[in-house]
Amino acid sequence: MPAISGEVKPAAGRRFIIFGASQGLGGAFAKALPAAGDTVWIVSRSRPQSLELADGVHRHWIEADLASPDAGSIIAKALQGAVIDVLIYNVGIWESRGFGADYDFEKDDPQHISAILQVNLTSAITCIQKLLPNLKQSDRGKIVLIGSTAGLENNHISQVAFAASKFGLRGAANALREHLKPHAIGVTCINPGELATQMPYEAGAEAVWSAYRGAQIPLQDIVELVRCVIHLSNASCVKEINVPAMLDADA
Repeated sequence: MPAISGEVKPAAGRRFIIFGASQGLGGAFAKALPAAGDTVWIVSRSRPQSLELADGVHRHWIEADLASPDAGSIIAKALQGAVIDVLIYNVGIWESRGFGADYDFEKDDPQHISAILQVNLTSAITCIQKLLPNLKQSDRGKIVLIGSTAGLENNHISQVAFAASKFGLRGAANALREHLKPHAIGVTCINPGELATQMPYEAGAEAVWSAYRGAQIPLQDIVELVRCVIHLSNASCVKEINVPAMLDADA
């Protein structure tokens, strides 16, 4: 059963909820963005390793499957009305053979297409909808959506469902931004190219550069972009940031 682990205690500092933070880029966000005294709710299906860190950050796990239509309600119930300052939706699934040379859209399973759209786009919209009351309680609210260069115009990707979901996420960000302007809640969509998710965050950006020489992006680069956005004042509106790898065909 979906559940929240750990007793939630009031804590000073910034309050985050990070979706898809059990590993990869989301795991890097959960480790590196909060400071001692901050609180982080991590939404994922598997238990995040960052729960074991002893760095003064109050981390709590909300176990939820974003493929489920009621995920937003489950997460909102687990938060029990807690104030949220920063919401980061960092979730992405794609066609199972989408990055292989033999990928063929015509062989995609319709059920998998539906799952991609549900997890990457529909769940982002419905979960944010449920958590807006939490964000509106903050005087420094920010929403960051992690898209992809696959969702940009004139890209070279042939994964139809994945590209459609990331295009759609950009549209959702634009509409959310208009909806939330009266509340001074910024909405930013960051579209990275290929990330070096196979390299542990602790290895550092220089290790990624040494291994890939601009073909893949260190997780640290995206973490620093998000750090900048969430620390800007309410007067600034950062709509979108596109970050292809230096050697990407679309760079």
